[in-house]
Amino acid sequence: MREAMPVAEALRVLAGLRGDDCIVVSHMGAAREWIQLSDHPLDLHYVPSAMGGGPPLALGLALAQPQREVWLLTGDGSLLMTLGALLTVIDSGARNLSLMLIDNAAYEIIGGPKTPATRRGVDFAGMARAAGFESVSHFRCLDDWRRGAAQMLAAPGPRFIWLEVNVVHENHRLDPPCPMQEQLTRLRRALGAAST
Repeated sequence: MREAMPVAEALRVLAGLRGDDCIVVSHMGAAREWIQLSDHPLDLHYVPSAMGGGPPLALGLALAQPQREVWLLTGDGSLLMTLGALLTVIDSGARNLSLMLIDNAAYEIIGGPKTPATRRGVDFAGMARAAGFESVSHFRCLDDWRRGAAQMLAAPGPRFIWLEVNVVHENHRLDPPCPMQEQLTRLRRALGAAST
């Protein structure tokens, strides 16, 4: 069995470090967990969503809001759908984006089959470095993540943070907290209020 940390605890570390003006886009299985930890006006729980849609959305927000940090919480299955987004992030010049790979080694929301990356032992950190990410880290142990998270989030961007987490077996449902239009309206209002 691989060494991995509980996903809720890994995300709780992030919730404790999140600044009040930081935009957080949570996607796929990570959204289910983040909804339990945060109800901030700058949260966008991208549910329902298409696998692979998180990186382009977060990058768009980072480019549109260069004065803010943008965090993307996305899964390994989703990233596999859009590996080209790593290069797009670098090519864009965005420095205010942290792409956090919440790697549970499975397509969790369809019942848990292993991803091709798991079966092949893919090095996501190596991929991010090859794409040109300036700051790359990899954490399997919760204590290491607790010690290193703040330093990594303060490193030059864009940042790629690979967190190996356990699969959640009890509940694969992805229920949005409210309709997407309501979420988008709330986010627009929050962004508009902060910019005036």
